[in-house]
Amino acid sequence: MAMGATNSAFSERGARARRYNHALVALGRRVWHEDCTFETAIAEICSVAADTLDVERVNVWRIDPQTQRLRCIHAYERSNDRHNPPGFEESLRLDSQYALQLDDVRVIDIADVVFDRDATGPEEDLAAYLKRHDIHSLLDAPVRAEGTLLGVVCHEQVGSPRMWTPEEHAFAGSIGDFAAVAYEIARRREIEHRLRFLERHDPHTNLPNRDHLVEVAHTALRPIHDGDNGLVVVHLQIEATDADLGGNAEAYHRLLMDSADALRDMLADIAVLARVRESALAIIPHRHLKEIEALELAERCLDTVQAIAATHGNTTVAITAGIAFSRDLAAPSADTLLRNAESASLRARSHGAGRCKVFNADRHRNLLEQMRIEQALRDGIDDGRMQVHFMPEVDLRDGRWRSAEALLRWRNDEDRLVPAADFIEVAEASGLIVRLGRWVLLEACSHAARWPSDAQGRAPLLRVNVSVRQFEEPGLIADVLHALTESGLEPDRLCLELTETLLLREPAKVARTLARLRSLGVRIALDDFGTGFCSLGYLKHLPIDTIKIDRGFTAGLPHDRADLAIVKALVGLAENLGFDVVGEGVETQAQADCLRECGVVAVQGYLYSCAIDGDALIAGFAR
Repeated sequence: MAMGATNSAFSERGARARRYNHALVALGRRVWHEDCTFETAIAEICSVAADTLDVERVNVWRIDPQTQRLRCIHAYERSNDRHNPPGFEESLRLDSQYALQLDDVRVIDIADVVFDRDATGPEEDLAAYLKRHDIHSLLDAPVRAEGTLLGVVCHEQVGSPRMWTPEEHAFAGSIGDFAAVAYEIARRREIEHRLRFLERHDPHTNLPNRDHLVEVAHTALRPIHDGDNGLVVVHLQIEATDADLGGNAEAYHRLLMDSADALRDMLADIAVLARVRESALAIIPHRHLKEIEALELAERCLDTVQAIAATHGNTTVAITAGIAFSRDLAAPSADTLLRNAESASLRARSHGAGRCKVFNADRHRNLLEQMRIEQALRDGIDDGRMQVHFMPEVDLRDGRWRSAEALLRWRNDEDRLVPAADFIEVAEASGLIVRLGRWVLLEACSHAARWPSDAQGRAPLLRVNVSVRQFEEPGLIADVLHALTESGLEPDRLCLELTETLLLREPAKVARTLARLRSLGVRIALDDFGTGFCSLGYLKHLPIDTIKIDRGFTAGLPHDRADLAIVKALVGLAENLGFDVVGEGVETQAQADCLRECGVVAVQGYLYSCAIDGDALIAGFAR
């Protein structure tokens, strides 16, 4: 009989273990799939645990890091199949004798709470909880992830005490593991969701970014009917023109954030608002608008931003709007639609055409040509048809080539070498200028590293143009370091050329970037100097090495008295500020002689050489 009883007991325990394992496998199939949320998984875990262990209550508790208490986040009552009954959100002390065990055990087995001092101590709020719910036994499984205690799953026997078997211990521990996996999946999903959010939203305003708005526009684009303007985009350009505000990035940032908040409230139910540029927002209404409706919407937005600007004190902002309709697209293109609206806004600003401008469909042919060039440029970059040529810089004292300016060239499909001036606007508008500028910088530095030194051991200087768009990229410093490191070029042999108008955009930010470049050992030159409207006061505060006199002033030398006076003034200014001077566009010996007499030492122009390839340049240096 004893042997038969033992075999029966083993058989019964084995059957229980198999039943528990089957329940866990079935539970896994129900909860471990993409569509199962954390809340659904926890609910399934609780109900399966209650049914399998035959207990009345199963609760999941989570440690609240702020209050340092265990807080019930899900409760299940088996008798009425009810999840989260009223009042389930209870909490217990985390420093109790019961809670202190959670860090050390696989399960907490309390067969009878009446005789367990950890559960019934006079200071314990757990005792009151057990009495309130008529709980007599507990089999609780701590929930851990990567060694950190997150909470506990409580299996509660109601009405009478109960002895827990080893198989039930193992099952309860597995339920704790299931809850831990549910937490980890939820955590990873939250991280993935946050990453997707950050990829598609501006981190400062939490508004959708340009990529997100392109997706919205792409989804909304559809065939339009006669008389329908189709999808509309309103582009708002918000630029600080007040000197104090323009030089204070924090003040301008507050203005832009407040404007975004006000527009978000105003447009909440009628349009999608996005931040598409550092100083620009864009709007896509939920419905197609007539032209007069689009204009009215744009004016309301402009008035809203202007009102916000007025609350920021005596500041002035230039706010313009551009409107584009999908009716004017040659082919459905969300990106082109957004660029059309931005182009209209910039024209309203630069042409002095008032606060708002509608994209002109008559410019379609030119736009299509720009699109063709843009695609050809992309293909040219991918196919390696970009080249760097160089314009030598001549020392007027001995006629030797001392420096060279890198110039981008594109060998197009017709095998014609196209100068940058023919495609630079398209590159700027499309954003390709950043990629092209990065490539030119590395390629030119690689060429310059091979240039020969003269008899005195002096190696030629390389000058590389940096566009406004490229300069404003946060990765500019990294790009310069990469080009220098990869090529092995000494930093003091690289001079970056900037346009004068760049200084007016954000002087404080420009000064910081220039200081960082100079700290690398790189030199800085102002190109086409004298053609912009840069305040001369900026120059004494900026780390500039060289100014290049624009060809417009050298063209009239030596006979044009105004040009001659301007050149002499610029040379005098440079001498006083400690800048070098380079004269551009020299085509005649008379111009060169005049510049020499004015004190200019270095010049470049067709009198000496046109733009040439790297091999021809090296031969010229060696002369």
